[in-house]
Amino acid sequence: MTVTPGVYGGRGGRRQRGPGTGGRPTCRNVPALYVHKPPISGYGVPEHVSYELVGAVRERGPAQVGGDRVAGVGVGGTGMTAASGPADEGDRRNVSDMAGVVVLGACAAWALITAGVRDGRPEGVLLAILAVAAGYAAGRICGALLPVAAPAAAALTGVGLAVSFPHLAPGPQLDTPLGHAGAMAALLTLATGAACCAAWAAGASALRLALRALAVAVAVTAAVLGSTTGFVVCFAVLLCSLAAGRMRSRGPGIAGLALAAALVTGLTWAVAGHAVPAGMASSLEGQLTGHRLRLWHDALHLAREDAVLGVGPGRFGELSPTATSTLLSDGKPHSAPLQQAAEQGVVGVALLAAAFCWVLYALWRTPRPTPVALTAGAALTGLAAIATVGNALSFTTVSVGAGLLAGLATARPLADAPPAPERKARPRGDRLTP
Repeated sequence: MTVTPGVYGGRGGRRQRGPGTGGRPTCRNVPALYVHKPPISGYGVPEHVSYELVGAVRERGPAQVGGDRVAGVGVGGTGMTAASGPADEGDRRNVSDMAGVVVLGACAAWALITAGVRDGRPEGVLLAILAVAAGYAAGRICGALLPVAAPAAAALTGVGLAVSFPHLAPGPQLDTPLGHAGAMAALLTLATGAACCAAWAAGASALRLALRALAVAVAVTAAVLGSTTGFVVCFAVLLCSLAAGRMRSRGPGIAGLALAAALVTGLTWAVAGHAVPAGMASSLEGQLTGHRLRLWHDALHLAREDAVLGVGPGRFGELSPTATSTLLSDGKPHSAPLQQAAEQGVVGVALLAAAFCWVLYALWRTPRPTPVALTAGAALTGLAAIATVGNALSFTTVSVGAGLLAGLATARPLADAPPAPERKARPRGDRLTP
């Protein structure tokens, strides 16, 4: 008698050929339990081990068994644990997206509230929020379609805008650090981060090397344009990107970026409140200029007058003695947190911090590789540091670039999307049904 493969319960049996049958298969089936090589089911589990587990997998799917351990299953009898499916990942992404909608909506609503109470002008704040949202949406779309080409193109565009920025900046053109220098440094920082993200996303070694060379060229461009701040921050982003490749977990890196942003903000606040030693204050005055420090003092003074609502969006230039006495003034304190405190109170500062924390949270939960997430986080933290001591966020181009980089780093490439689950055929009587 010979035993050849047949059908028993869909997968687990053998049909018997015996004498007197003319070589035809008989109607009697031999269970797989008595065959020297038990058949393997479509789920990778020998069917004679536990039909109950297979039934549970058929009903709930292999990813929903929830870590059930089966003795003797797998290599060495160590058991197996089901991995989490793409549904959990989608839920986490939905949470970060909803958090972004809530934070940006709250920023816009509070700007309108304070403007209505203080007779302010919220158009600038609303435009910045809209620019960030539009850039983020564009980054998500482009990053899903072109995970390498999109950030590389964004880096080249950022360099081109930085080079021509003196001709694009609105308002009076100043050659001092209070003019367009902060926005130029911000654009170069974002361009460096985009180039490094494209390098980490590239698969070919030659392409990755070329994109890293582009990031180095962006930093050199900052030095050639005379932007010392831009060169330092771009170089820091490059170092952080290289270090990100050696990190196994992105959590400590994200926490370090948040701490760095908090330290820069705290130092700026201390300088504005005359809470630093005299020697350090004089050194910082030489770097930041006395005019900028006086603007910071005015902003902190206005924030103390009304700590909850502030003086209203867009009204700093009207109430600041330093700004009103300056011939060419843009009416801003050249510090994003101090401007929020002066014009929108502590609630505005809290919302600004919440927006930055939302970006870091989205990078923490992104499905992109850890080096991509940490590189984008380093570039956006560098932008936050520049905006803390300058007026970079006053330019729509910078706001769009920040949202674009965040969207590129949190987008899920379509090539990495899991395939649609196939419907398994289950036996029912003498036929197979889906």
